[in-house]
Amino acid sequence: MPADHTSPAPAAAPGDHRPGPGAAPAPHAPDVIHNIGYRHYDGPRLGRSYARRSLFVQSLRGAYGLGRSAKSKVLPMLLLGVMCLPAGIMVAVTVVTKAHSLPLDYSRYAIYLQAVIGLYLAAQAPQSVSRDLRFKTVPLYFSRPIERVDYVTAKFAALAAALFLLTATPLLILYIGALLAELDLADQTKGLGQGLIAVALLSLLFAGIGLVISALTPRRGFGVAAVIAALTLPYGAVSALQGIAYVQGHEAAIGWLGLFSPTTLIDAVQSTFLGGRSSFPEGLAPTTAAGSLALVITLATIAASFALLMRRYRKAGL
Repeated sequence: MPADHTSPAPAAAPGDHRPGPGAAPAPHAPDVIHNIGYRHYDGPRLGRSYARRSLFVQSLRGAYGLGRSAKSKVLPMLLLGVMCLPAGIMVAVTVVTKAHSLPLDYSRYAIYLQAVIGLYLAAQAPQSVSRDLRFKTVPLYFSRPIERVDYVTAKFAALAAALFLLTATPLLILYIGALLAELDLADQTKGLGQGLIAVALLSLLFAGIGLVISALTPRRGFGVAAVIAALTLPYGAVSALQGIAYVQGHEAAIGWLGLFSPTTLIDAVQSTFLGGRSSFPEGLAPTTAAGSLALVITLATIAASFALLMRRYRKAGL
């Protein structure tokens, strides 16, 4: 018979638990739940109010570059210094010359420096909302216990507070300087109060306009240009028309023309209700009816800006 050359199956090595040929596969190990140390959160649930407050603080700090790079602090701090510099000069002149009044009313200060305020708004309004839209970080806010109204309220309040800080600080410098010059305490306190009301209205109005424009585009550069145009073009056109009306002897129309520019709206309100004088030559003030309508339009614009922001983020699906 021919020899059988079939090799025998190799013996299993020690420790080799692989099944041999024809053996049934070993059953899978049962599933096991491992305890890796997770625990339930038993701390306080801070909720929407805490999230809204945190967003407000973060946005307000960001408006002055706090918590950001040194480069981000340069422009807002520089503009704050530019706003305060004329106030410091006025205080020095008042103290040295022993004048009986400040060179400028509290309620008119922001009107004269509206160009600086416009630059600040153009720089910070897009930074507040355009970056969120561009980098798609807004959904991260809404992953927390926060709703659309909380986001809009926090952003609106933060930018208005930043503008109020920008415009109220020089008024406080004027007030302190007036007290150092030993001017009448009651008159200066009343003037400061009127000035703070004026800049509060200006801050709310400008913040609403700036945020609405900036929220329309995720491009910060477009937002900056649009905010500057929205503030300067109407002011230039209204000022030109007011000048024409003044030269032609139509003084009564000057106050009504001021209803078509954000800056002249505030000017009409402060000159009618806050004891100030109009910034138009010779202190020509609008009529009481025009000033009253200017106040109504100012408050309506602030409310409309908030409503438009809510609609904008609703359309964005947030």
